[in-house]
Amino acid sequence: MARDDVSPQTVTPLGPDFLWGVATSGFQSEGHAPDSNWLRYIDESNFEPYGNSIDFYSRYTSDIPLAGALGVQVFRISVEWARVQPRPGEWDETALRFYDAVLDTIVAAGMRPMITLDHWVYPGWESDRGGWNNPGMVEDWLANMRVVVDRFAPRNPLWVTVNEPVAYIVYEMRYTGVPAQTIEERIAAVHNASYDYIHQVQPDAMVTCNVGYVSGRETEVNQPMVDRISGKLDYFGVDYYFGADDPGEPAPGDRQIWELPLQAEGVYYALRHYARLYPDKPLYVVENGMPTENGQSRPDGYDRADYLRDLVYWLQRARMDGMNVIGYCYWSLTDNYEWGFYTPRFGLYTVDVQTDPDLVRKPTGAVEAYRDIVRAGGVPATYRPTRPPLACSYVDPPSSCTDPVTLPDSSARS
Repeated sequence: MARDDVSPQTVTPLGPDFLWGVATSGFQSEGHAPDSNWLRYIDESNFEPYGNSIDFYSRYTSDIPLAGALGVQVFRISVEWARVQPRPGEWDETALRFYDAVLDTIVAAGMRPMITLDHWVYPGWESDRGGWNNPGMVEDWLANMRVVVDRFAPRNPLWVTVNEPVAYIVYEMRYTGVPAQTIEERIAAVHNASYDYIHQVQPDAMVTCNVGYVSGRETEVNQPMVDRISGKLDYFGVDYYFGADDPGEPAPGDRQIWELPLQAEGVYYALRHYARLYPDKPLYVVENGMPTENGQSRPDGYDRADYLRDLVYWLQRARMDGMNVIGYCYWSLTDNYEWGFYTPRFGLYTVDVQTDPDLVRKPTGAVEAYRDIVRAGGVPATYRPTRPPLACSYVDPPSSCTDPVTLPDSSARS
């Protein structure tokens, strides 16, 4: 791929083959949760009560059409192991029929499902067996995977085996004390075995294990896991959220998630990082979004609609520069339970769990912005990001500083 020496005056649409979508997860949005590792972590920690989250379990028939009305092609969910296998050796037919109905509703709304097999949640009985410290966890996990794949492969989903495995490992170490190396080996094992099984059942399947890109430290943090699974990825799933601080500046103190630095052009560097490492693999932004504190204005003044348009501009630039970017999912359709708290709000539709018993879905300005983006295949040809790229970014050092992206000289925007 060519270095971006000359910035184009216009950007081209991403095309009809590009997969626009929204991402969700079961535990974070469904409510009515059965016993699981995460319900136990909440009970043991100083977290906000889970309640029923935004009650997607009861409201999926109205939530899914909200995504369909955006015009997107993909709706990502997770099939919660704790829900479908409440006891060892027993799968709950009622729970499986719930996911049948969810997937059928997604398809009926004109979208393709993306199914995550493990979004950090497993049954309470598996916790009692030691969780990832138990060697038998691998076969237990794979037994559930086979039930889920056999049941839902006929809907032709895209597949994500394990969501952001390194972040998963960090949480599990924190709450269970299981060594990182142990969990890493076992998650890699379930991914690789799942890849083979999914392709037996659904030969033309597209399977990934999405990495949570860590700006400034990606190679150090994620590459050991990527090395274990890269041979069994049909597309490379990249989750990108935040930029990186200048390492030459004094380290900032503790910050809330909505105070972390946004850097829209960072998605370009994250994609370029993996395009250079694995040039034959398509790239898919499986998660990206912008958090706020209870829906308030961000300290940096960035508006969600502007950030979304800015980021899509850099997706278009990435594709124009030869990166095989095939899709993008916004996190998330609605606000949800952000692993201990309802305060961080990412949703296109905001839901005030703490004060609104009716859980009304209220559109943010990003709803209309995303609808326009999907309809047009991107931002307008002459669009300019609301925030210029950093002259020296540390998202993917050193190349993001020595080989930066730039904007054309003209400052005109539309």
